[in-house]
Amino acid sequence: MPLLEADSIGKSYGGRRVLASASLRAPAGSVTALVGANGAGKSTLLAVAAGWRGADTGIVRFDGVSYLSARLATLAACGMFYLPDREILSPGITLRRQLDAIRRRYGSSASAEAVAGDLGLSHCLDALPRRLSGGEMRRAELALAVIRRPKCLLADEPYRGISPLDAELITAVFRRLGAGGCAVVASGHEIGVLSEAADRVVWCADGTTVEYASPALAAADWRFQRGYLGRDPRASEPVRE
Repeated sequence: MPLLEADSIGKSYGGRRVLASASLRAPAGSVTALVGANGAGKSTLLAVAAGWRGADTGIVRFDGVSYLSARLATLAACGMFYLPDREILSPGITLRRQLDAIRRRYGSSASAEAVAGDLGLSHCLDALPRRLSGGEMRRAELALAVIRRPKCLLADEPYRGISPLDAELITAVFRRLGAGGCAVVASGHEIGVLSEAADRVVWCADGTTVEYASPALAAADWRFQRGYLGRDPRASEPVRE
């Protein structure tokens, strides 16, 4: 049984159906890439799975408990960390103080210095968030999750607009979290980077989802090639006379 499962999720906004019957499973000890076109419902599915948004239909199961109406505060208390596609750092408090606050709140044995070092942020510990670059900001937000030591991390668009070096550092942290037993889900469009980071792929399209046991299996599926990658596998087939 996966640590996290959002099952048969339906969600509409103002009469527009975004998700009809979408599912997301996140096993412990693995990294799952959630991919799909703009507007396909990736962010909505993550937000529902995290308890940030309510679903019209479906159910969320986390760590053996089922929720018809999941709430982020409840899931967070049980080990969920949701990293949305927006800034979450307090602008007037240094990174060190914010990391220390989370460490004390959850009794983490990790130190701010060690977590910052893993993410290449040692020089940013005593800086205010507004002084950070875009890539440093995203890594600093991930540092909040790492020092929390979550059972499950849901990261929405963590690779958007950052440099290859930033992406490499973030991928390494995702892999370490997964190796340590965390269920990691990262959404995005950066299929090359996500394929390197992930053990599994969930493709969100047409209001539903398709699950693949590996990035290689996703890349080999003609439906995924044509529907998401924009390739027609038949075009490469030899002409037979």
